[in-house]
Amino acid sequence: MKRIGIISDTHGYWDDKYETYLGDVDEIWHAGDIGTTELADRFEAMKPVFRAVCGNCDGGDLRIRYPEILRFKCEDVDVLLKHIGGYPGHYDRSIAQKLYAAPPQLFVCGHSHILKVQFDKTLQLLHINPGAAGIMGWHKERTLVRLVIDGSEMKDCEVITLKPRR
Repeated sequence: MKRIGIISDTHGYWDDKYETYLGDVDEIWHAGDIGTTELADRFEAMKPVFRAVCGNCDGGDLRIRYPEILRFKCEDVDVLLKHIGGYPGHYDRSIAQKLYAAPPQLFVCGHSHILKVQFDKTLQLLHINPGAAGIMGWHKERTLVRLVIDGSEMKDCEVITLKPRR
Protein backbone atom coordinates (compact mmCIF):
# COMPACT_ATOMS: atom_id res chain seq x y z
CA MET A 1 0.00 0.00 0.00
CA LYS A 2 1.30 3.44 -0.99
CA ARG A 3 -0.01 6.84 0.03
CA ILE A 4 0.47 9.29 -2.82
CA GLY A 5 0.52 13.09 -2.78
CA ILE A 6 -0.26 14.70 -6.14
CA ILE A 7 0.58 18.35 -6.76
CA SER A 8 0.98 20.63 -9.77
CA ASP A 9 1.58 24.18 -10.89
CA THR A 10 3.56 25.44 -7.92
CA HIS A 11 5.38 27.93 -10.19
CA GLY A 12 8.25 28.33 -7.72
CA TYR A 13 6.00 29.00 -4.71
CA TRP A 14 6.71 27.11 -1.48
CA ASP A 15 4.04 26.76 1.20
CA ASP A 16 4.83 25.02 4.50
CA LYS A 17 1.41 23.37 4.16
CA TYR A 18 3.01 21.14 1.53
CA GLU A 19 4.95 19.49 4.36
CA THR A 20 1.79 19.30 6.49
CA TYR A 21 -0.25 17.52 3.83
CA LEU A 22 2.49 15.62 1.98
CA GLY A 23 4.73 14.80 4.92
CA ASP A 24 3.08 11.45 5.64
CA VAL A 25 2.73 10.18 2.06
CA ASP A 26 5.05 7.56 0.59
CA GLU A 27 5.50 9.28 -2.77
CA ILE A 28 5.01 12.79 -4.15
CA TRP A 29 4.08 13.23 -7.79
CA HIS A 30 4.41 16.70 -9.34
CA ALA A 31 2.54 17.22 -12.62
CA GLY A 32 4.73 20.05 -13.88
CA ASP A 33 5.34 23.77 -13.70
CA ILE A 34 7.49 23.25 -10.64
CA GLY A 35 9.07 26.63 -11.23
CA THR A 36 12.58 26.44 -9.79
CA THR A 37 15.29 23.89 -9.09
CA GLU A 38 15.28 25.09 -5.47
CA LEU A 39 11.64 24.07 -5.13
CA ALA A 40 12.34 20.72 -6.79
CA ASP A 41 15.18 20.19 -4.31
CA ARG A 42 12.80 20.85 -1.39
CA PHE A 43 10.29 18.32 -2.69
CA GLU A 44 13.03 15.75 -3.30
CA ALA A 45 14.34 16.29 0.23
CA MET A 46 10.86 15.57 1.64
CA LYS A 47 10.49 12.09 0.18
CA PRO A 48 12.81 9.44 -1.19
CA VAL A 49 10.32 8.94 -4.04
CA PHE A 50 9.58 12.20 -5.84
CA ARG A 51 8.34 11.79 -9.39
CA ALA A 52 7.88 14.80 -11.63
CA VAL A 53 7.46 15.95 -15.20
CA CYS A 54 8.48 19.29 -16.61
CA GLY A 55 5.79 21.81 -17.46
CA ASN A 56 5.52 24.41 -20.19
CA CYS A 57 6.72 27.15 -17.81
CA ASP A 58 9.68 25.17 -16.48
CA GLY A 59 13.10 26.30 -17.65
CA GLY A 60 15.85 24.28 -19.29
CA ASP A 61 17.35 23.14 -15.99
CA LEU A 62 14.07 21.47 -14.99
CA ARG A 63 13.52 20.12 -18.52
CA ILE A 64 16.87 18.36 -18.28
CA ARG A 65 16.06 17.02 -14.82
CA TYR A 66 12.51 15.79 -15.50
CA PRO A 67 10.94 14.24 -18.61
CA GLU A 68 7.87 15.55 -20.43
CA ILE A 69 6.07 12.23 -19.96
CA LEU A 70 6.59 9.70 -17.19
CA ARG A 71 5.00 6.25 -17.24
CA PHE A 72 5.57 3.89 -14.33
CA LYS A 73 3.98 1.30 -12.08
CA CYS A 74 2.91 2.12 -8.54
CA GLU A 75 2.00 -1.10 -6.79
CA ASP A 76 -0.01 -2.80 -9.58
CA VAL A 77 -1.34 0.42 -11.14
CA ASP A 78 -0.05 1.68 -14.50
CA VAL A 79 0.40 5.46 -14.17
CA LEU A 80 1.03 8.11 -16.82
CA LEU A 81 2.10 11.59 -15.69
CA LYS A 82 2.24 14.61 -18.04
CA HIS A 83 1.83 18.34 -17.54
CA ILE A 84 -0.49 19.23 -20.43
CA GLY A 85 -3.03 16.46 -20.76
CA GLY A 86 -6.56 17.78 -21.10
CA TYR A 87 -9.36 15.71 -19.64
CA PRO A 88 -11.68 12.82 -20.58
CA GLY A 89 -13.27 13.42 -23.95
CA HIS A 90 -10.92 16.37 -24.56
CA TYR A 91 -7.39 15.07 -24.18
CA ASP A 92 -4.61 17.28 -25.49
CA ARG A 93 -3.36 16.24 -28.92
CA SER A 94 0.17 15.89 -27.48
CA ILE A 95 -0.94 12.82 -25.46
CA ALA A 96 -4.26 11.61 -26.91
CA GLN A 97 -2.73 9.06 -29.28
CA LYS A 98 -0.68 7.46 -26.48
CA LEU A 99 -3.71 7.35 -24.18
CA TYR A 100 -5.97 5.72 -26.76
CA ALA A 101 -3.28 3.28 -27.98
CA ALA A 102 -2.38 2.01 -24.50
CA PRO A 103 -4.47 3.56 -21.73
CA PRO A 104 -2.92 3.63 -18.26
CA GLN A 105 -5.12 2.96 -15.25
CA LEU A 106 -4.30 6.39 -13.80
CA PHE A 107 -3.61 9.52 -15.83
CA VAL A 108 -2.33 12.55 -13.91
CA CYS A 109 -1.84 15.97 -15.46
CA GLY A 110 -1.81 19.64 -14.50
CA HIS A 111 -1.59 22.86 -16.54
CA SER A 112 -5.23 24.02 -16.49
CA HIS A 113 -5.18 24.98 -12.79
CA ILE A 114 -8.61 23.30 -12.66
CA LEU A 115 -9.08 20.55 -10.08
CA LYS A 116 -10.61 17.48 -11.69
CA VAL A 117 -10.95 13.90 -10.48
CA GLN A 118 -12.92 11.98 -13.06
CA PHE A 119 -13.30 8.41 -14.28
CA ASP A 120 -13.02 8.06 -18.05
CA LYS A 121 -15.52 5.36 -18.98
CA THR A 122 -14.25 5.15 -22.56
CA LEU A 123 -10.64 4.40 -21.61
CA GLN A 124 -11.42 2.84 -18.22
CA LEU A 125 -8.94 5.09 -16.43
CA LEU A 126 -8.97 7.48 -13.50
CA HIS A 127 -8.01 11.02 -14.51
CA ILE A 128 -6.64 13.38 -11.85
CA ASN A 129 -5.68 17.01 -12.23
CA PRO A 130 -4.80 18.25 -8.73
CA GLY A 131 -5.43 21.88 -9.68
CA ALA A 132 -2.77 24.45 -8.84
CA ALA A 133 -0.91 24.63 -5.52
CA GLY A 134 0.99 27.83 -6.30
CA ILE A 135 -0.13 31.44 -6.35
CA MET A 136 0.49 32.29 -10.02
CA GLY A 137 -2.51 32.05 -12.31
CA TRP A 138 -6.19 32.81 -12.27
CA HIS A 139 -7.40 30.05 -9.91
CA LYS A 140 -9.11 31.14 -6.69
CA GLU A 141 -8.36 28.06 -4.60
CA ARG A 142 -5.05 26.27 -4.23
CA THR A 143 -5.41 22.50 -4.15
CA LEU A 144 -3.58 19.20 -4.07
CA VAL A 145 -4.77 15.59 -4.00
CA ARG A 146 -3.93 12.59 -1.85
CA LEU A 147 -4.68 9.03 -2.91
CA VAL A 148 -3.99 5.51 -1.66
CA ILE A 149 -2.89 2.81 -4.09
CA ASP A 150 -3.20 -0.69 -2.69
CA GLY A 151 -2.26 -3.36 -5.20
CA SER A 152 -4.46 -2.59 -8.20
CA GLU A 153 -6.97 -0.58 -6.16
CA MET A 154 -7.05 3.23 -6.04
CA LYS A 155 -8.95 4.49 -3.02
CA ASP A 156 -9.33 7.14 -0.33
CA CYS A 157 -8.90 10.00 -2.78
CA GLU A 158 -9.07 13.33 -1.02
CA VAL A 159 -8.81 16.91 -2.18
CA ILE A 160 -6.89 19.28 0.08
CA THR A 161 -7.71 22.96 -0.22
CA LEU A 162 -4.84 25.20 0.84
CA LYS A 163 -5.10 28.87 1.76
CA PRO A 164 -6.74 30.93 -0.99
CA ARG A 165 -4.50 32.46 -3.57
CA ARG A 166 -3.38 35.95 -2.57
